[in-house]
Amino acid sequence: MSESQATYESATQRLEQIIQRLDSGEAGLRETLDLCKEGRDLVEFCASELDAVGQSLTELKLDE
Repeated sequence: MSESQATYESATQRLEQIIQRLDSGEAGLRETLDLCKEGRDLVEFCASELDAVGQSLTELKLDE
């Protein structure tokens, strides 16, 4: 999933899928590594989305 197509909601949904796959114990070593890297990128994306929304809320509050 490229960040240009990603939404916070789709990213969190994919994170849930990754966690389920890792928890299943069925992923091999290489797949586990790839899933962890993808998960890290998704977490960073979600954090930046939350920061942006938080900043917007702060700006809205300042405009009152």
